Amino acid sequence: MNLSKNTTLSPLPRLELADIFREHGPAYVRKFGERMPPRHQTVMEKIIACRTEVLGGKVFRCKPCNQERYSYHSCADRHCPKCGNDQATEWLNMQSALLLPLTYFMFTFTLPDTLNEVARRNQKFIYGIFFQTAAAALQKLARDPKFVGGQLGFFGVLQTWARDLAYHPHLHFIIAAGGLSKDAMQWLAARQDFLLPVKAVSKIFRAKFRDALKKKPQLFAQVPPQTWHKPWVVHGEPVGSGERALKYLAPYIFRVAISNRRLLKMENGNVTFQYRQGNSKKLTPKTLPAEEFIRRFLQHVLPHRFIKVRYYGFLSSRHRKRLEKAKELLDVTPVGTETIETTGAEAPPRTRISPHALPKMWWHHGVRR
Repeated sequence: MNLSKNTTLSPLPRLELADIFREHGPAYVRKFGERMPPRHQTVMEKIIACRTEVLGGKVFRCKPCNQERYSYHSCADRHCPKCGNDQATEWLNMQSALLLPLTYFMFTFTLPDTLNEVARRNQKFIYGIFFQTAAAALQKLARDPKFVGGQLGFFGVLQTWARDLAYHPHLHFIIAAGGLSKDAMQWLAARQDFLLPVKAVSKIFRAKFRDALKKKPQLFAQVPPQTWHKPWVVHGEPVGSGERALKYLAPYIFRVAISNRRLLKMENGNVTFQYRQGNSKKLTPKTLPAEEFIRRFLQHVLPHRFIKVRYYGFLSSRHRKRLEKAKELLDVTPVGTETIETTGAEAPPRTRISPHALPKMWWHHGVRR
């Protein structure tokens, strides 16, 4: 083939998660369909249908030039790598009303890997008590006059994946440096470089989680005994102002386990993607059989309507009057936020899609949903 110097080659289409599901999803469903939660199949179908003719779309017309552009609807599923950017920006703007003129801390709680199997198979319950007990551990220690002496206000987000898509449930909490007294008449300031001792928080968290899990004896019996005798990982550090803390956390809230831009190639039954190593921050390729890649992705699909962002203390909805009191004590004036950019592509106008409107994408392979 002879190419002139002025020849322009069209770039190859970028590999997408939807392509992997189209190519290898049918075989995965044939093999595991009877054991797959129905939600997993629904998420796969939505991602395949996202921004295609299956969901329809809208026509946009430019009046000056009279040109038309057709834009397909998004699936609006929170696990879709094409959706979420607009939601992140909207969420960030809404949170400005919660900000205080203080240093903020991020505390990260990680479940021990010996709990992974129980957590993976009982996600709604385990993730629920994960939030509950981690937040309770923070509040219990914060009430100690040696540290804060009052009620904290914070919010947290659940993340279940490591960079290589491995199962790694952990919680990020963003916490204001200080709290309200019991009668909500005094603001109790905390240090700018230290909030709570992580080792003490870890011990309280472990004990509270164990007590909560004991209420389900059949699950408690599945946990190896050594789980309750080793240290649980809790990390805490200052992350700057409220604005900075929000921008830091927003991508975690709307990011999915893997973005399309991290996908490199799909060939010979394998999928290659890249991830950034924790220590070196170096981008590293990783190749998995397509079946294993799909399994890893689907283990991060959350239960239906599970709330992955939760608010506690004077930030909880039932205590917002206490938040207003905190603002009064701190003489807070309204602040704005800036638009952020997340890993997802910019989403067109979103439409809620009924599961019944989705195609039975694998029926022609003889597989039932």
